[in-house]
Amino acid sequence: MEAELLSQQQALTRQRVDVASIFAEHHVGLVRLALIMVGDQATAEDVVQDAFARTHAGRGRLRDADKALAYVRSAVLNGCRSVLRRRATVFRKAVPYEPPVWSAESAALLGEERREVLVALRGLPRRQREALTLRYYFELADQEIAETMGVSASTVRSTIARGLAALGRVLGENA
Repeated sequence: MEAELLSQQQALTRQRVDVASIFAEHHVGLVRLALIMVGDQATAEDVVQDAFARTHAGRGRLRDADKALAYVRSAVLNGCRSVLRRRATVFRKAVPYEPPVWSAESAALLGEERREVLVALRGLPRRQREALTLRYYFELADQEIAETMGVSASTVRSTIARGLAALGRVLGENA
């Protein structure tokens, strides 16, 4: 009897995870996150689409509706990591990686300083880049970033501090 009630509670919890509403509300932001990480719009959209497709396929395994967005963010970051690993393998044997060429529209929209920051951000180690993007672009708290990246909150704080120091050095700012 008790096992049956627990099973019913789990079924109700699983039904509350609505992947479509998460998609409608957060798709654009997640594409922007992926764009910052991988550098081109088409790949960013593919990564986000794959993350949502996999989340939708496994939605029955999601137990906590409150953590579903963190799960999707993690899936997007993991997808970006995979894309970047594949690129690194290809470019190791070919031409060295160059940052993506900005279109005339985005160059006009983005100020020179912002572009310099984005280029400097791309030069940081993956974990620092991810932590800084989640903090300053998505304005997430330490705990949310920790859940997304799968690390502790103290690791998030130290990673952000190291990332900011590295950005300051690259951009020539005195700390």
